[in-house]
Amino acid sequence: RRMFPAMRVKISGLDPHQQYYIAMDIVPVDNKRYRYVYHSSKWMVAGNADSPVPPRVYIHPDSPASGETWMRQVISFDKLKLTNNELDDQGHIILHSMHKYQPRVHVIRKDCGDDLSPVKPIPSGEGVKAFSFPETVFTTVTAYQNQQITRLKIDRNPFAKGFRD
Repeated sequence: RRMFPAMRVKISGLDPHQQYYIAMDIVPVDNKRYRYVYHSSKWMVAGNADSPVPPRVYIHPDSPASGETWMRQVISFDKLKLTNNELDDQGHIILHSMHKYQPRVHVIRKDCGDDLSPVKPIPSGEGVKAFSFPETVFTTVTAYQNQQITRLKIDRNPFAKGFRD
């Protein structure tokens, strides 16, 4: 499934003449599993997290591009796909349902990312920066736990048109 809403970022401060990769990974926030409690409309800890899955990296399809190119546009991760299938061979990011996650955006100077791969860890070093935003933490679900959220997603998500009345 495509992540909805999609992450969108605006980047500044890059060298306009340097080439960069932009990538995203999604990491667990903690080692807990959650459940939704209807009567209190809250997420509660339901136990320990499932075993971690091998990390995957989504490399933005416009990568590599110049700093000038990246800085002049909003960078959207609307093509990023998520799955809970641990045997996925389509390059989707694998997540466990009912767990909390944090997306991270990585800006990688081309000379530091020449062996960048969806199945290898993000390189580290001076030419690599990671950015995360607390407001993007989310809990994965296989079905929405709240009718208002279900309606909102159907109304706003262009990929949910099959559910519209």
